[in-house]
Amino acid sequence: MTDHSVTDLNNTKTHSSNTNNGVAKIAIIGGGLTGLFTATLLERTFGQQADPSDPQKLPPQITVFEKSRSVGRLATRYRTDEQSDKNWQWAFGAQFFTAKSDSFSQFIEPWLGTGMLQPWCAQVVNLTPATEDAQPIINKKEQWDTTHARYISTPKMTSWGRALADDLQLTRVTFKTCVAPLSASKTHQLQEYSTHKKTELFDTEGDSLGWFDWVICTAPNDQAVALMANSNFSEQAKITEPQMQACYTLMLGWDSVQQLPATFSRHLTNATNVVLPGWDVAYMHGSILDRVFVEHHKPGHGDLSPSVTIHARNDWSQVHVDDDIETVRSQLLAAAQQALNWNNDTAPSQIDCHRWRYAATVVTDTNKEQGILVDDNQQWIVSGDWCGRGNIESCYQAAEQTVKVMMATLSQ
Repeated sequence: MTDHSVTDLNNTKTHSSNTNNGVAKIAIIGGGLTGLFTATLLERTFGQQADPSDPQKLPPQITVFEKSRSVGRLATRYRTDEQSDKNWQWAFGAQFFTAKSDSFSQFIEPWLGTGMLQPWCAQVVNLTPATEDAQPIINKKEQWDTTHARYISTPKMTSWGRALADDLQLTRVTFKTCVAPLSASKTHQLQEYSTHKKTELFDTEGDSLGWFDWVICTAPNDQAVALMANSNFSEQAKITEPQMQACYTLMLGWDSVQQLPATFSRHLTNATNVVLPGWDVAYMHGSILDRVFVEHHKPGHGDLSPSVTIHARNDWSQVHVDDDIETVRSQLLAAAQQALNWNNDTAPSQIDCHRWRYAATVVTDTNKEQGILVDDNQQWIVSGDWCGRGNIESCYQAAEQTVKVMMATLSQ
């Protein structure tokens, strides 16, 4: 159930599942994938256990507070030429995702059935940029397959997030709602249940958003730091422990396939001397660039004008994270020209650049996955993909952990 307006949720008499009316009220801060996965799993878990005839087993009331106008944060940027009706489209955030766990594989099955999610069996190459004396060097790396699939959302990467929100039945999503730091919240001790507390949230204008039994923050960790600062959150120090790196994204477009640099149409020969057409994804070597993705080669994207998304290396992006965006854009464009080897006749007509300040979670032997952070006393949870490996499956795993923690309390 999606509500595009901010709803007055102020109700100081609403109790948790331990109280007379049995309705637990849950706030989720952030309508990204972690927040949507959490709401979906909460609905499935507690909805299945709900019994309308039993006041102690009523389903929870869930509210997602999203500060922007949309959900999902599987970023898509697109551009339309009004005169020619040409369309370019770039997935400038996550390009794809994997499903390595059985539970996440089962979770995505319905959307695979509808075709909204599709495996991308991309032809992947290694690409070394051109030099003064040599053309770009392109060697076959692998072809992605359905056994170890990489999935995309169609027709846009944002489509799946919107579908997740539309499928919610027990959840209200409120857009353009910026939750104030929890230091401004109020905790109410219920007299009849001395061990239970409720939290009143406020927006940044000072208006009450209501009282909640559980508050789940799914914002990026830099925003989570600000939201939980001075709130006496018991795990505050751990929010800053994950090491994050930036990523710059360069988005390029051409007016027609005929205008693409020849580098895109280079034929490859595999180990059995079979000639393979072109390539879809390039892993860069000897460059500030990391990977190149050919958008119009993706399933369900064949009607796009040539659109190419390029991610810079995370380590380079981190070093230059505070640089002037136009300076960075020029550096990335020069590196892209060296890699793709275009000239005046084959230069892109569409150029855009985006900075992700917190894009990747660094996971090493000494800096391992942290997991969600729980304050049992205040019934607050801080969650997000950055609690894991920083990918989309990490969003789902964080949601699973959150529901497991809450089940132990809400089912009592």
